[in-house]
Amino acid sequence: MREALRLAARARGHTAPNPMVGAVIVRGGRRIAAGLHTRAGAPHAEIRAIERARGETRGATLYVVLEPCGHWGRTPPCVEAVLAAGFRRVVVGMRDPDRRTAGRSLARLKRQGVEVTVGVEEEACRELNRGFLSRVVRARPYTHLKLASTLDGRIATRTGESRWITGEAARAYVHRLRRGVDALVVGSATVLADDPALTARTGGRVVHRPARVVVDSRLRTPVDARLVRSSRSGEVVLLAAPDAPMARRRRLERAGARVVTVASRGGHLDLRAAWRSLARLGTNELLVEGGGELAAALLRAQLIDELHLLLAPRLIGGDGRPVLGSLGVERLQRAVDLSDLEVRRVGRDLLLRAKW
Repeated sequence: MREALRLAARARGHTAPNPMVGAVIVRGGRRIAAGLHTRAGAPHAEIRAIERARGETRGATLYVVLEPCGHWGRTPPCVEAVLAAGFRRVVVGMRDPDRRTAGRSLARLKRQGVEVTVGVEEEACRELNRGFLSRVVRARPYTHLKLASTLDGRIATRTGESRWITGEAARAYVHRLRRGVDALVVGSATVLADDPALTARTGGRVVHRPARVVVDSRLRTPVDARLVRSSRSGEVVLLAAPDAPMARRRRLERAGARVVTVASRGGHLDLRAAWRSLARLGTNELLVEGGGELAAALLRAQLIDELHLLLAPRLIGGDGRPVLGSLGVERLQRAVDLSDLEVRRVGRDLLLRAKW
């Protein structure tokens, strides 16, 4: 199962809305074949492994990260191929939470006389597919928040100079985070101030183009923004209020962006509704990178699952720009408490990583 998990993880950031799945076939103590699911629409891991086994599956054991699907999607139900292959035993890391399968495949295998074992390395399987589980069970993507600041919590000087607060190793860490998610999220203020490309790079080379999402209630994103100009090489989604200017919407859609209307309250988007919309678009896991007001709003809405706070050994002072907007905390009891905290060096900077 650990090999199946390692295989599955190779496709991190590329399988949404599907989960990451690896499969290994063993017969007589010998590994015969293995496979992984590489992207939505491609053959599932079990199918790839069965094809590579070249007819040696009868009486063998199949190890697979997730219960074989029992429903039609872009591909046929995997459980049918698993049954046809004649496995004696199927070992499953975790049951599929998708209600279209949700234990039905396991029951079908048992009825056909296949020995089924469920829950092997289950915690690791659930952690690997935390995004898929979040989307299916909670109807929202698993959400990372990245913040980078000086030790005194500043992201720019009073004049707005901000590049670069953290060092090269910290920036490389962020690009590794980007490689593992389906979407990157920023606010419209970040687009206007920095005009980011929002791609994952290694050594200056683009290695992954997640969907780019802008929380932009008034559709202030310029048509000539870098992420809009590159919309053909990676989906661009703008989350807008119902009363956003129609003329701007038409121009952005003609340029290749997708505009998704989200309910608003008090002049601000309903972020819970926005995250439900992203889940409906098939987003399993995303990374929020800016800015401070958006980060604070997501924390207030309890939509953050994991924090990555990079601290540079610098001090700017009280006239610098803060890393985080107001959380409305009046009493310490109401402060956001972090748990499961990890602290380590990343180059010259400190990384604080926490989960809720």
